Amino acid sequence: MKIAVPMAGFGTRMRPHTWSKPKPLVPIAGRTVLDYALDQFKSLPVDWDVEYIFITGEQGKAPIQKHMEKFHPEKKVQYLIQAVMRGQSDALYLARDYLKGPTLMAFSDTLIETDLSFLAAENADGLAWVKPVPDPRRFGVAQVTPEGRVTRLIEKPQDISNNLVIVGFYYFKNGEDLIDAIEEQMRRGTTLKGEYFLADAVNILLERGQIFRTVPVEIWLDAGIPETTLETNGYLLHHGCDNSQRYAGQDGLVVVPPVYIDPSAEVSHAVIGPNVSIGANCKVSEAVIRNSIIGDESTIDQMILTDSLIGDRVILTGQPDRLNVGDNSQITR
Repeated sequence: MKIAVPMAGFGTRMRPHTWSKPKPLVPIAGRTVLDYALDQFKSLPVDWDVEYIFITGEQGKAPIQKHMEKFHPEKKVQYLIQAVMRGQSDALYLARDYLKGPTLMAFSDTLIETDLSFLAAENADGLAWVKPVPDPRRFGVAQVTPEGRVTRLIEKPQDISNNLVIVGFYYFKNGEDLIDAIEEQMRRGTTLKGEYFLADAVNILLERGQIFRTVPVEIWLDAGIPETTLETNGYLLHHGCDNSQRYAGQDGLVVVPPVYIDPSAEVSHAVIGPNVSIGANCKVSEAVIRNSIIGDESTIDQMILTDSLIGDRVILTGQPDRLNVGDNSQITR
């Protein structure tokens, strides 16, 4: 099984954090977005030979590779660079020498909960994971028959009559067929705002008679903008990542679950939570923090923070605030 993960975007919606780190390495609930993205594949049959293909930007390759070698050394990973942002299909086309046989494609900043063990007996040519949403116009949607067979994918629909949104997770029985369809997409020049979208390559496969069906998901999480990253952090803390019991009864510290506080962090005379993650080697004192993520090696003193996303090695002292602060910053009042 090949697993392709395009992650070469500039992460402009997550600035200032993505000035100093690639978006997949933004922390949530004690780990990184990338770590949780990799968890999506744990249910694949254990005897399968799984190879990851990461398509990164030029600046993102080195830190992502370093992270994988440190925390996931057992995984087989190929790294490719998408130097010019020409869309999803272009990113996958760069991986054409690797995408042979069964292939999964997933985005690095969205997370779903799904059981992939059924793929061992799957007969369809392709699958698209989907979820109904109130307003699908920012996404792509799947047109399906009553039996669930996909007839067409529509990127950025203009109305909300069809709200069956594609969540950015696909399976292709034959990666070579996908690459051939992308080549046809490029010959046709089928783009949207200058980018080659994967939905158009899938439509070419459908034109050729391939059978695609949808797989519904209940949980679809986003870590692409600060607001949804905080929401995803809260969800993960509520579903297995809370370690508040470790700090119960500690003098001068009130913890309101769920929270994750790295064991190396020093937290005193503070109220932490709910929905707070505090990274490694942080120092927090005389602070109240709610619904926030604090990166590694940051110092928070005499602050009330809420709905805030704080990078690594940040120093904050002073008055109450709601902040979005990148790495290596200092704010004192």
